[in-house]
Amino acid sequence: MSQKNSDMPETQGEIGNNSGITWQEQVGLSAKTPIGLFGIGLTTVCFTLTVLGLLGHVTGLIENHYAAIVTFLVFPAGMIFGLLLIPLAYLMRRKKWFKHSLTSQNVTIDFSQSRHRKGVILFLVLSLVNLVVFSFVIYEAYHFTESDFFCGAVCHTVMDPEYTAYQRSSHAKVGCVSCHIGSGAEWYVKAKLSGLRQVKAAIDGSYSRPIPAPVEHLRPAQDTCEQCHWPEKFHGKKIKQFVSYTNDDQENPEIQDIVLHIGGRNPLTDTFEGIHWHVSSDVKVEYESLDETRTSIGRIKVTKPSGVTEEYSIDNGDSAEGGETQWRTMDCVDCHNRPTHVYDDLEEKIDFGLYSRKLDQQIPGLREDSLTVLQKEYTSRQEAQEQIVESLLSLQAERNGADYVAENEQKIISSGRYLLEAYLGNVWPKMKVTWGTYKGHNGHQNEDDGYGCFRCHDEEHSTEFGKTISQSCDLCHEEPE
Repeated sequence: MSQKNSDMPETQGEIGNNSGITWQEQVGLSAKTPIGLFGIGLTTVCFTLTVLGLLGHVTGLIENHYAAIVTFLVFPAGMIFGLLLIPLAYLMRRKKWFKHSLTSQNVTIDFSQSRHRKGVILFLVLSLVNLVVFSFVIYEAYHFTESDFFCGAVCHTVMDPEYTAYQRSSHAKVGCVSCHIGSGAEWYVKAKLSGLRQVKAAIDGSYSRPIPAPVEHLRPAQDTCEQCHWPEKFHGKKIKQFVSYTNDDQENPEIQDIVLHIGGRNPLTDTFEGIHWHVSSDVKVEYESLDETRTSIGRIKVTKPSGVTEEYSIDNGDSAEGGETQWRTMDCVDCHNRPTHVYDDLEEKIDFGLYSRKLDQQIPGLREDSLTVLQKEYTSRQEAQEQIVESLLSLQAERNGADYVAENEQKIISSGRYLLEAYLGNVWPKMKVTWGTYKGHNGHQNEDDGYGCFRCHDEEHSTEFGKTISQSCDLCHEEPE
């Protein structure tokens, strides 16, 4: 009887001086420490909630995007953290960081013993279950992090301007990643590594205000834009209409129609022509960018189908800021630099309101008052919501009298609501985004700020033989017949 008792394992109070305790008991006792218990509890809770959330999203019972953040990012992170705490608790007992510590006995597995076999089988089963769950979570998390909501709304304050402009654009049904990443693992990895830097900036508030256009980080248009659009397609000529009013006459617009030479490969002549000639497969256009916004262009090289290369240069344009220059092969985004995140021009937005009758043309001085209201600096979007309509009413009262405002109050309020909608779609004071913050290079409406066609077509870039890049209007457009 005494012999039998001597072979029994020692009690928990004796484990500090005993090396005969089994590894199952070592792990079990480690799990009973505060850290071990917390790790087991955290893992169990997060695992259960992850499975429930995963089932909810797969079956469509949960459609909330913010719930997806918790399900695919927060809960799995908690589960992994809890799993790491369990071996940490065991290690801390082995290092005698607790009152009742374990000896340095090596862990041995003996498959001849039933307890060992069951322990290993249980470990493998649980590992398989975890592997399956993690596979589903990683798959769903991958798709969630590729979603437009994740790109535009998770960092709401930072990306709200761009996400708002995207949602009303012609590319609203095209996923963000289709243009910003494209297909293939290389650019996916680059984007995610860059995303870590952006997440850090969003957390500590070190991001730029406004967010700069990431032209230098965009993938070449041949890999993204030309998956749907392609210069080879012949577009011929397209008519574009410009409608404008003046403060003196807000009822009779000036309408100008121009015919744009979009061009492409002409099927009759089999040659490229028109605006899309710049990105044709027959011609290679390279230019030297002298600043980050690509508004200042140094040398330009044009390689023609014959193989002849013409180089154009400009006085005082041989070096960039800091002495660095960047050569770039021209593609779609050199003209269409705001293909999706397009912001409205202030006067064009007001003129469109008058033309579409969303601004009442019969209200005297409405165009001028609209410009005043929208150009006013509000401290926040909330303040703009509270003041824009009231400001328009006040300006109209000063201009036309209180009696006029009382008789036409609903018409003025309706016009004010259009102005408020225009403001909320284009201005974010906290991000320092206002009218004209982001300008486009297509056309030459913003030529005074260095944007558009005249960066190169300025009659000043010339070859050594005196040939210049023409600024002739009929290269790109003409009056309709």
